[in-house]
Amino acid sequence: MQRVSKKMIVFALVGIMTHQTAFSQLVLTMEKALEISTVSSPDLKTSLFNLQRYEQNLIAQRASLKSRFALTLNPISYSNTRAFDSRFSDWYTNQNLNSSGTFSISQPIIWTDATISLNNKFGWSRSESDAGGSNKTNRAYTNDLYLSITQPLFKYNQTKMNQREIELDYENAQISYALQRLNVEKNITSQFFNVYNAQNNLEISKSELKDAEANFLIIKDKVEADMSTKDEYYQAELNLASSRSTVQNRKVSLENAKDNLKKMLGLGLAEDLTVVTEIAVDSVPIDIDMAIKNALSSRLELRQREITHEQNENSLIQVKSSDSFNGSVSLSVGVTGDNEDFQKIYDNPTQSPRISVSFTVPLFDWGQRKARIKAQKIAIESQEFQTQEEIKDIEINIRSTCRNLDNLLQQISIAKQSVNNAQLTYDLNAERYRNGELTGMEMNQFQNQLSSKKIAYTGALIDYKLELLNLKILTLYDFEKKEPIMPLSVVNKIR
Repeated sequence: MQRVSKKMIVFALVGIMTHQTAFSQLVLTMEKALEISTVSSPDLKTSLFNLQRYEQNLIAQRASLKSRFALTLNPISYSNTRAFDSRFSDWYTNQNLNSSGTFSISQPIIWTDATISLNNKFGWSRSESDAGGSNKTNRAYTNDLYLSITQPLFKYNQTKMNQREIELDYENAQISYALQRLNVEKNITSQFFNVYNAQNNLEISKSELKDAEANFLIIKDKVEADMSTKDEYYQAELNLASSRSTVQNRKVSLENAKDNLKKMLGLGLAEDLTVVTEIAVDSVPIDIDMAIKNALSSRLELRQREITHEQNENSLIQVKSSDSFNGSVSLSVGVTGDNEDFQKIYDNPTQSPRISVSFTVPLFDWGQRKARIKAQKIAIESQEFQTQEEIKDIEINIRSTCRNLDNLLQQISIAKQSVNNAQLTYDLNAERYRNGELTGMEMNQFQNQLSSKKIAYTGALIDYKLELLNLKILTLYDFEKKEPIMPLSVVNKIR
């Protein structure tokens, strides 16, 4: 933030004291407006919500890479079935009642995309079978403890890629939020100056109205004294009405500008405000080559392009992996025990090793995979081309802005001299008007000329300030303070 000048502080204090004694009015400086926008700007809030959403996704993804503990319970299961035993060519009835639970610990291995898990299934069952008039019953406790590993083969590391994708999404959201902060600063500054300009125009029109009223009274007295014709009285009356209309129109413009600023700041529309600032323009030296170099090394949009390029490369890997040769291997080792007596469940354990290897071998896909790979490569080439074009656009915009700044300094000097000349011309012709040497229509032209020159001068000052801010955003360098700006560090600090 720029340091508030002593004059601005005096104006603000005067405004605040007036506000406390008369109206409930918010007095805004540029610094205060930008401070409010960081908290309550609707655009910034929307961007912050998006950033927080991606942050929580990243937290969830990192948590998913830690050991997962799960307990699955089957309190009761009962079945009564009639089936045919082909070994004995006889029908039998089986009645089964069991209860079981499984506790498991699984751990994904991000380096190899494998999953290792430790499982223990404990249960109790009662089974009754009736076959050929013979009835058999079995009641037993069972426990199956095993360690298993599943490892994909000939395939990209999906776990690691998912992790990287979410990290890129989060970084992109951070950049979007930082860019939104810069955009809000630009918009708030523009709206702030719109209100300031509207206030200034209103003051100019009020001064014009004051002069029109004085001129009207002069002509009125002259007409009553038969020193001037009635057509001059009618012209003065028309000038006065026109000045009053201008004041009213500019009051409306001011209120509209205030509403736009309040909406952008996130303030209530019923709240009244006034802006206080001092526009002092000093020539700021700018090295175009340094500005371009700093922009190309720090512009966040270029980093976004890099993120998009990396995401496209990941998509290419995924496309190449689809409908391609791949496989997996699963290995499990454990021990199983059962017994009617719980304490003797592992008196006669059974080793239970298991291994499984599988492969997927695509044979013919009518060129689908090849076409998808080619399409993704074209997307990557297109992205690279757009990046190069954006670099050119950045350089062109910086060069154009620097030229505009030089031109605006000249325009400010000309506008200032024009105001001085218009004021001198008006003062001289006002005296001539009072002496009856000029008509009311001619005097109105000089009055309008003075007002338009004052408005043009204020507009030139504002244009220079806005263009300087535009250069700061384009280069991420504050040439007034002679220091780079770090949007992402500000984002991390706020969050």
